[in-house]
Formats: sequence, C-alpha cells, structure tokens
Amino acid sequence: MSTPGDAPSRVHVGGADPYDVVIGTGVLGELPGLVGQGVRTVALVHDRSLPEIARPAAEALEQAGYRVEALPVPAGEAAKEAGVLAGLWSRFAELGMTRSDAIVGVGGGATTDLAGFAAASWLRGVRSVLVPTTLLGMVDAAVGGKTGINIPEGKNLVGAFHPPAGVLCDLGTLRTMPHEDYISGLAEIVKAGFIADPAILDLVEDDPRGAASPAGPHTRELVERAVRVKAEVVSADLKEAGLREILNYGHTLAHAIEKAEDYRFRHGHAVAIGMVYAAELAALTGRLGADVVERHRSVLASTGLPTSYGARDWPALRATMTIDKKSRGSLLRFVVLDGLAEPGRLEGPGEDLLEAAYRKVAG
Repeated sequence: MSTPGDAPSRVHVGGADPYDVVIGTGVLGELPGLVGQGVRTVALVHDRSLPEIARPAAEALEQAGYRVEALPVPAGEAAKEAGVLAGLWSRFAELGMTRSDAIVGVGGGATTDLAGFAAASWLRGVRSVLVPTTLLGMVDAAVGGKTGINIPEGKNLVGAFHPPAGVLCDLGTLRTMPHEDYISGLAEIVKAGFIADPAILDLVEDDPRGAASPAGPHTRELVERAVRVKAEVVSADLKEAGLREILNYGHTLAHAIEKAEDYRFRHGHAVAIGMVYAAELAALTGRLGADVVERHRSVLASTGLPTSYGARDWPALRATMTIDKKSRGSLLRFVVLDGLAEPGRLEGPGEDLLEAAYRKVAG
C-alpha cells in the first residue's frame, strides 16, 4: 500500500490526445502540473459533500497562481442532470471562461462524468482534469474520455468523447468512502480481470478481505492494473468503434437494472450481476466453460458483491436492454467471454436464450 512518501505511478493513455493517470497517496501537489501552463481560470466542479477534498485541491491550484472558482454540484447521480449542466454553463459565462481556461472535476464517477461533459460542451471543448475520489471513479469513470449525463429514458445516453488533460487518483481519498460504495467499485476491477488481466482475479482470491478494504495490501496494484487495462483499450479505440466495447462487459443488464431501480442501485453491484448474466449467456451458447462461470460467482461473492437479482420482471428489463449503446438497430449485442481474458461478441441471441440466462441469476 502506498504511503505519502511514495513516488506516484503514471499510467499513460495514448491516442490523438494522450494524457497520464497519476496514482498515489497524498499526490494533490501533482494537480497544477496536469492543468498546465497558460490557464488563467480554473472552474473547480466538485461534489458538494466533499469540501475536505475540494478545499486542498483549490489551495494547490491557487498556490500555483490560478484563479479558482469552486462550483459545488449535487452528490451522486443527481449531478448528472441537464439542469445541473445548464447551471454550470451559466456560471462559466459569468466567469468569462475562454478556451484557454480549464475545468477540474473532483468527486465520484457521476461528478467527473458531469465535469467532463461540461468541458466537452463549453465553447465546443476546453481543457479538463479529473480528480476521482471513489474507487469506481478511479478505475472506470474518470479514465477514457467518456463524459455524459442521464435522461429519464436511460443512463449516459447524452454525452461526448472528450479525453481529459490528466487524471489524478489520490488513494488516500478511498479511506473516507462508505464500505458498500468501495465494494461497488471493486466490480470494475474484477471486470478488468475477467476481460484482460487474470492476475487481478488471483490477487482478489488470495486475499478477498484485503481486496475489500482500501487499507488492503494490494490496493495500489489492483487500481494500477485496472487502469492499465482501460488505458490500453481506450488508447486503441477512443470512440467505441470496436475494441472498447469489451469494457462494457456485464453492462447491458447492469444498465437495465439501474434504470429499473431509478438509479438507486449501486453501479458496481449491477455490473457484478450483469457479468454473471453474461457468463451464463456464454455458457448456454457453448462458448464458456462452467468453471469460469462459477469463478465469476466465487470471486464476486468473496468481496461482498451480489451475483443474483430477481427484484424486477424480466420483460421490463428486456425492453430497457433494447436501447443499450452496443445495440445496432433492433439487434441486441453482448460482450461475452470465450475463455478467461478472451472477450468476444454475441449478436442477436434468441429470446428464449436471454430469458434462460436471466433465470440463472434471478434470486
């Protein structure tokens, strides 16, 4: 586990607009370097429930000579609404923000999604730096340039691809997270293990209790490995033209569950169930062995993540899956596994097959 004296790690994200993800403990001093030179005003968009993190971030920027304006937004998914975004646009106008200014987003995945979309849409694109404060934000939402907000019809249906100028992951902020929220973030780390880096699964299986705690001995390695998986994928495919779809493993059912629960269901919990569903779907088609399906259940359950869901009728969930971002017209498409770290696609599975797989996860 990293200590304040440890040198931060840097994971490079390539592509047309490359940037670094800085990972360590006590690393807010790296923030001005990510914002860069030539910036006059920094709009600090932050989760209003995190003043103890937003304040030192603002101070680090002010000490570096930036004019900083703190713009608090609602906590959680309540931030990802059109009205909140429009309010930020108005504040940017009042501040006279130009294309040479920058936006810094501090908070969980919802806050960084919102801040990133605000940066993508203001003056058709300004510089942004993201400071995720949750495990889910560090290993998923803040890395990769996906930004967006929710609408009543679905999650993340309005957004843009807008790579940040940098991402700063201060592992010290994880110590303040509610336990269930931390566990939720583990689902995206486990996902990275199944689709690309099985060493992640070994680390979790060797010490599930440690994996479920930010004070665990392998926290930094788990975060770094998950970030590297995502960095490698998005470097090759920013706009989800092909390869990047593998990062949506488990998300087709997960997003349907979240919508059915009015977004009060933790994202990672939904993804955990969605991964088991995708594994069962692959097994029913003969593409995945029963041992890998069982490993999904055992690894996820060992950390406290759910592996079943039966709170909603299948027809409603099935209808929501139709508008999944991976769909092409009326053709429903899934990311599945053909083996450990061997992701593939399943297109247009039959309705009986879809329902049979759901029965396997209906608790």
